[in-house]
Amino acid sequence: MAADRSGFDHPIFSESIRLIRAALADPQASHSFALQSLQPLEQEVVLRLVHSSGDLTLAADVRFSEGACEAGLRALAAGATILTDTAMAAAAVAPMARRTFQNAVQSVLDWAPPKAPPGSTRAAAGMERALQEHPGAVVLVGSAPTALELLLDQVAAGLTPTPALVIGMPVGFVGVAESKRHLAESDLPQIRLEGSRGGAGLVGAAANALLRRAWLDQVTLEP
Repeated sequence: MAADRSGFDHPIFSESIRLIRAALADPQASHSFALQSLQPLEQEVVLRLVHSSGDLTLAADVRFSEGACEAGLRALAAGATILTDTAMAAAAVAPMARRTFQNAVQSVLDWAPPKAPPGSTRAAAGMERALQEHPGAVVLVGSAPTALELLLDQVAAGLTPTPALVIGMPVGFVGVAESKRHLAESDLPQIRLEGSRGGAGLVGAAANALLRRAWLDQVTLEP
């Protein structure tokens, strides 16, 4: 992760990132991971995910489509709305959004009916309406594979524009592997976490890494 000379990062965070880098670089460790195989912005996302999870083995399971981080960074810097599948994910990213570009952060549950439609979930129903109101959003899915599948179906059918970025990390065992596979098979700009791991904290961490970098780049460029 590129050094922060603006005072934006807390010293504990900076030291944590240094320790994570060292741990991943240990060739003798079972969690050894070649960070240098990733682009610099992708490295920052992975480091923040490991920091947020406390799990060094997670690094090997993060996947990026080409140019996804850059697309997300540009959208966030331009003020794109951040849509999340849960209130917890919204809470995870809202503080960083307030510190940086003041992006609107909303859970798709704000659009959801009081009860889940037959054969679906509240998150999926809310996702459909939220995408219609916020084309070009950065979309975070950490809990509801049904919401991710709905997003994929809507884009494939031409019913909603392609989001600026999809951070797809639903956690669990029912429908999770299938939704992540379908995301991988799509052409959407994406950051995803293979396997059963995921969650609100992790999608928030990935978005926060992009918000941080976009903000620091802007501070650096300002006269």
